[in-house]
Amino acid sequence: MRGSMAAKRNAALESFEGGPPAGGATRPARAAGRPFPEFDRLIHERVRLGIVSALAVNETLTFSDLKSLLRITDGNLGVHARRLEDAGYIRCAKSFEGRLPKTEYRLTAAGRAALERYLEHMEALIEATRNK
Repeated sequence: MRGSMAAKRNAALESFEGGPPAGGATRPARAAGRPFPEFDRLIHERVRLGIVSALAVNETLTFSDLKSLLRITDGNLGVHARRLEDAGYIRCAKSFEGRLPKTEYRLTAAGRAALERYLEHMEALIEATRNK
C-alpha cells in the first residue's frame, strides 16, 4: 500500500516538474495512453488562473470587473495581467468613457488553448491519483 502512495506522489510530482524523476523512470500515461501534457506554470498561479478562467466564460471584462471578482489590488492585477499579456494569453484594450479611462481584457485563442491544456493536465492528475 505504501509503495502505491509513493508511486502516485512521484507521478504527480513528475507531471508538475515537466519530466521523469531521477533514475530513468518513464512518465505515467493517461488512461487514453497519451503522456501528461506539459505543465503551464504561468497559468497555474492562483491570480492568473482566475483571470484566464474568468475571461474564458466572459467575452471581455474590465480591469475593475476583474479586480472586484478576484478581490485583489490594482497593482496585483496589473502585474499578473501584464504577464498573461506578454505571453499572448490575453489582449488588453484601453479606451476612454467620457473622461474616465477604461481597460478591457479578452482571452486570446492562445490563452484558451493554454487553459484547455492546463485543465487536461489537472484532470489527468486527478484521474491518476484516484485510480492508483
